[in-house]
Formats: sequence, structure tokens, C-alpha cells
Amino acid sequence: MRVMRGLILLFATAVVPTLASAQTYPSKSDPRNNLKPGRLDAGVAASNMKLLSFTPKPAQFDTVRGLTFVNSDLAFGTHYVYQANFAGFSIWDITDPAKPAMTAVVQCITSQGDPSIYGNLLFISAEGAGNRNDCGSGGVQDPKDHMAGVRIFDVSNPKAPKLVKNVQTCKGSHTHTIVPSPTDPRTIYIYVSGQQAARPETELAGCKNGTDPADPTNSLFQLDIIKVQLDRPEQAKVIPGARVFTGLDGASECMRFCAPADARRAAAGAGRPARPAPDPAMPTGPRNCHDVTAYPALNLLAASCSTHSILVDISNPEKPFRISALADTNNYQGRHTAAFSNDGKKLIQTDEWGGGTGPMCQASSMIELGGNTVISLDAKKKQAQRAYFKLPSSQTAEENCVSHNGGIIPVPGRDLYVQGWYQGGVNIMDFTDPDKAFEIGYFDRGSIDPPQPVDVPAAAAAAAAPGARPRSNTIGGSWGAYYWNGLIFSSELDRGMDILELTPSAQLSANEIAAAKLVTFTDYNPQSQPKMTWPAAFVVVRSYLDQLVRGNGLASERTTAIYAALDAAEMKSGLARATALNALALQVDKDVAGAKDGARVKTMAGEIRRLAAASK
Repeated sequence: MRVMRGLILLFATAVVPTLASAQTYPSKSDPRNNLKPGRLDAGVAASNMKLLSFTPKPAQFDTVRGLTFVNSDLAFGTHYVYQANFAGFSIWDITDPAKPAMTAVVQCITSQGDPSIYGNLLFISAEGAGNRNDCGSGGVQDPKDHMAGVRIFDVSNPKAPKLVKNVQTCKGSHTHTIVPSPTDPRTIYIYVSGQQAARPETELAGCKNGTDPADPTNSLFQLDIIKVQLDRPEQAKVIPGARVFTGLDGASECMRFCAPADARRAAAGAGRPARPAPDPAMPTGPRNCHDVTAYPALNLLAASCSTHSILVDISNPEKPFRISALADTNNYQGRHTAAFSNDGKKLIQTDEWGGGTGPMCQASSMIELGGNTVISLDAKKKQAQRAYFKLPSSQTAEENCVSHNGGIIPVPGRDLYVQGWYQGGVNIMDFTDPDKAFEIGYFDRGSIDPPQPVDVPAAAAAAAAPGARPRSNTIGGSWGAYYWNGLIFSSELDRGMDILELTPSAQLSANEIAAAKLVTFTDYNPQSQPKMTWPAAFVVVRSYLDQLVRGNGLASERTTAIYAALDAAEMKSGLARATALNALALQVDKDVAGAKDGARVKTMAGEIRRLAAASK
């Protein structure tokens, strides 16, 4: 393993061979096991959340033909949800979230359509050979008509979006992430993750496939960057990319928790010509990323790059540099998506084992593959692998299931991550303790397709016939689930869109849910993570108090007394309330030393003082 040193910065790469997990997987008594199958009438199981509304796919996209018309990711702006699809996008008005209203459906072949919104501009990723500049169907007949990169739409009139610009990139755009300029509010940067090889130079000038990661003319081994001036989006252009892979070796051979052979791939490749051997001059390290998540408030970007988790400094978005990298092939088939804890001291890296189309959450599936790893960051931003978590239910062989996209739920004092698991549904992971991640809520449906009728002689005989291909199950489930302004939104690949609402339980209190609702954003792009702050409020203080009760962090006689004192203070107003709260804060200060969770008690005392200051 090589360690590259610059003049100022140490670029650290670590290889972690194993990882401990205390999680029991799967639970035999989980209510999600063996739910009734069905596309629109499947059985449902839920905990700590309830379905507020389900909206089916619009007629223009309502087909299950392969991946051509599946829904993909979400972006959020004002009172609209932008739902992408491999064949275009939909705009939903969620003024009444119990009854979302269709605002527009734009048909535009754009696999996979990863969306972001910034003001009145909607950005859509395009990757693959079938996307055309004119958004038309029927495939690309002339290379000059091929679109691979990022489309920019003007949605100032959401009922009639207009295509403003097709920004072509050499590798296309599988996903992208917005990084606002820290110095110019009218400029943003689009960091592009493209997983393909570079296009021929005859199709797009300047594209080049090379083997030298340090070669600035090499289209590989970099994240493409698009610079957008918001008042002139039609002039958006590609600028020199982020070369954050130089010096990274490939991860070591898998020694433990290795993926079993994929029978589906073996069957699909039967009879086909063997793939050409890789170029021996090609470095073994990563050359691109599946996804990157920016945290602009901290000038950080977490990149999910196959075998590597890479942390990048984006304080100057035009000159990013790598801070650290963590490699591990023992339990990761492909780092897929990242998220930061709100304080920026922890990361989540998801693992899309099987690419999202395989049933990787069965009782026989490995717990060490297809889930989430929690990573801690030290003061120098060096990464250390900690807990591992996987959906703890037993899904069926008909359900594509693996860890996928999600975002943070803003509960003060806790790190909660809601995410989609395709047909594994939606769940919430608590990773407050980086060594003990666990589930606190979920929403799941039964499989879209029923089990294969192997008990029927004709079906069994057909399956056993030489060269027979197994039945192809419908690809569906939650692409991603995100908390935005009090609700959870889930993009369902095949069925449509779910809007869910948190409900209180022993694992999540009514105060914590109310405190989360205090954090609102006009626009929200999950891969451009915002800093979450809470106003001074009684529910914020009570959230910390509820957590102390739940975790036995403070003696029960003291928590009871503090509840009573807060109730009494809330009955007052103005200076009288402030005086009562300041007196309570002094009492809570004395609790810190003897408390099991002194840090949380100290934080609560600070929140009581902040509330007192707001009450004067």
C-alpha cells in the first residue's frame, strides 16, 4: 500500500480486514417476513411510521418493461417533489401531502435520471447509449445525437418545464451532486459521477481513455465538474475535474465475508464470448465513483467509489483534494451512497451488493454484504470503520433488496438515517453509537410478484429444461427514502410514490418527532446535505430528556423533577419564564457529574439556557 504525501497534506489510505457486528439477522418473528405479494394490493407491515398517501405512477410511465420506465430518485423544492424516471420525470404538488397533485410529466429518455433542484433549475443525470439530445425515444441512430451528461431544465413554470441545456461529459452522468460556490451565490458546481468508459473523441472532442491517473488529459480517474452560473444556465460548461484517485491502490484480495458466485450472471453469460482481458497497465485502484455526497457547510465531500470511501476537501470547489481514503473488500461489493452525521464526525457508506436487481436480503443472504457501514472521522478526518448494519427482516426470492439511498432525520441528540432497500421497503437506522447501529422503524410491502409455482409440474419441467432461463421478477421497491419538512418521501420504482409520517413509540418519542419538524428547508437535495439546526423550543429540551429516560442516562427522580419544572416554566411567559428556565439550568448543571450520560445532560442544560434567552 502506497501512502502519498503532498507538501501540506497527508493523503491516508487504510485497509480494514474485518469488522465485528452484534446484529442478529434476520429475525424469524419479524412482521415483514412472508407478507402477501401483489403490485397494488400487497400486504403491509409498519413500525414507527404510517402511510399518509400512496400515489401511483403516471400513465406515461406505468409499465414494467425492464428498467426503461422505473422511477428513480427524488429532489424537493418549495411545495414540489421532483420524481425522476428512466424515461423522464414527474413534478408533484404536495401542498396537501395526503393528496399529491400531478403538476407535470416530462417524457425524456434519460437513464437513470438522477435529479437535483436549485431555485428554478432542475438537473437530470443521463448515462447510457439510448439518450438523445431531443429527449426522444427510439434510440440513438447518429452519434451526434447522443446525450450523456447532465440535462438542465428551467422549471420556473412547473407546469411546463423547458430544456435549457444538455451538458455533455465524456463518461456520462450516473449520478451528480450540487456544490454551491462558497464565494459567489450565483454560481454552483455539479460534481458528476460517471461509471462508463470515455466516449470516442469522434463523438465528443477531448475524451480519452488512459491508464495514468495523473494525466490531466485522461477522462478516467476523475469526477467531472460542471460550472453553472445560475443567471446563465445555457452557458454551463465542464471545467477541469476532481482528480482524487491518484496514488490509490486496489484493495487486497477478499479473505473473509466474500460474495458467493452469482448464478444469475453465470447464466446470463453462458454462450457469450469471453470478455477481453484487462489492460495490464491499468491501475487496480478506483477510477470513478458511484455517488458522492457533499456537506457544503463543512466543506466536505464523501465519495462512494467501489472498494473505497474517499473524503474530499471542497473548500475551493474548483480545486478539491483528497483528505483520506478507506478501502475494504471483505464486506463491500461496491460502496454506493454516503451520508454524514449532522456534526460531521461520522459517515455512512451503503453497499449495493448485486446492483439493486438481486434478492440479497433473504434468510440465506450474508449479513456482511448489502448493508451499511458506519465510519468515524477523527480530528484529522482519518476514517475508521465501526458498526455494520443490514435490514433485519427476511425478504423473499422474488424481491430485489439491498441497501440503497437515504438521508438524515433531524432529531436533536441522535443520528437517524432513513433509507430505501428496494423491495425491502423503507427503514430507519439509529447510528448515534457508531459501534451499535440498530433499527427503530420501517414500512414494507410484500413482493410485487408471487412465488414461482414450482409445485406445478409444467412449471417445474420448464424450469428444468436445458438452457431454460429463470423467470424474471419485477424490479421494484424504494429507490430512496428521505425526510423533508416533517414527512418521509419514498420513490417506488414500479408502483409510484409513498409519503410516510413518523409515529411515536418507545424508540422515538412525540417530542423528538415534533423537534424534527422544526427543521425545514425550501430546497432539499439529499446528496448535497444541509446543516440542520433547531430553534430554541421546549420540544427540543424534552427530546434530550426523553433520551435520558430511554437510556437510563439520569436518575429517574431527577428526570421526573425536570419534566415538572419544564411544564411549570412553559405555563409562564416573558421574564418569568426565562427566570424559571435559568434556575432549572443551574439545577441540571449539578446533575452532570453523577449522570450515566453526563454529556447529554450538559447539552440539555445548554438547550434550557438557550430557551431562556429566547423567552426574554
